[in-house]
Amino acid sequence: MADATESEPISTGQRRIAELARQMPGLSFTSLNHYLDQSWFLEAYRRTRKDGAVGVDEQTAAEYAEHLEANLQELRDRAKSGRYRAPAVRRVYIPKGEGKTRPIGIPTFEDKVLQRAVVLVLEPIYEQDFLDCSYGFRPGRSAHQALGALRDQLMAIGGGWVIELDIEGFFDSLDKAQLREFLGHRVRDGVVRRLIGKWLKAGVLEEGAVTHPETGTPQGGVITPPTILPKRYERSLWRSRVIGCGRSTEMDLRVRRCGRPAPH
Repeated sequence: MADATESEPISTGQRRIAELARQMPGLSFTSLNHYLDQSWFLEAYRRTRKDGAVGVDEQTAAEYAEHLEANLQELRDRAKSGRYRAPAVRRVYIPKGEGKTRPIGIPTFEDKVLQRAVVLVLEPIYEQDFLDCSYGFRPGRSAHQALGALRDQLMAIGGGWVIELDIEGFFDSLDKAQLREFLGHRVRDGVVRRLIGKWLKAGVLEEGAVTHPETGTPQGGVITPPTILPKRYERSLWRSRVIGCGRSTEMDLRVRRCGRPAPH
C-alpha cells in the first residue's frame, strides 16, 4: 500500500488504520481526521500530478507551490472547520472509441490535493475489504496484473470464455444516497463524510454554465466512487445482482469451458 518514498508518519498512520480495519471488519471509523495534519497534506501534495489540466480557477501546480506551506495549512484549516467549499469541476470530453466520447470532470489543483489527502485515509480501510480478484483503482495494482491473473485462471481450467461486462453510464447514474450509505458502513468520521458530501454536491461547469445534477458524479477526480465501494457491494456484483438508480438488474454470469456453445 505504501510506496517506498513516502514520509514515515504517513506510512505509520496508514498501517495503524489498516490494522484496525483488518482486525475489525465490522468497525465503522468515527475518528480519522486527526491523521490529516500538515505532514499528511504535504504527502498528498507530493502524490498529486503537477502536469494535469487546470480546473475552474485556472490555477497551476506551479502557482500553488509558490506559497505551499501556507496554502496547505489554510486548506487543512478550512477542511477541518467545515469552511471548505468544493469548487465546480470543469467538464471536458475525451474520445472513448467507436465515435463516442466520455465526459471527464477536472477539479482545481487544490481540490485534487484535498481529495488525495482523504484517499490516503480511506485506502487502508477498503484495501482490507476488497476481494483479492479486484484490480481497479487500487494502489499497487494494474490492468496488466489483472490480465495475468485472468490468463492463469484460464490456463488452470484448460481455457474458457471471457465475458467483458460494462455498467453503462455508471458514473452518470450513480445513486448518491446509496454511496453515502455504503460509506457509512466503514466511515462515520464527520470531517471525512462532510467533505465527500460536498464533492458529491459540487457543480459541473460546461459551456460557461454551472449545473448540479441530482444523480451521478463526474469522472476524473482523485477520489472516485470505486475508492469507497466496500466489500459487500463488490460481493453483490459476484452474486449477479447490480443495484443502481433504484432498480435491480439481473445478469447471467456464466463461464463455459472451451468446446461448449458460446453464451448468447
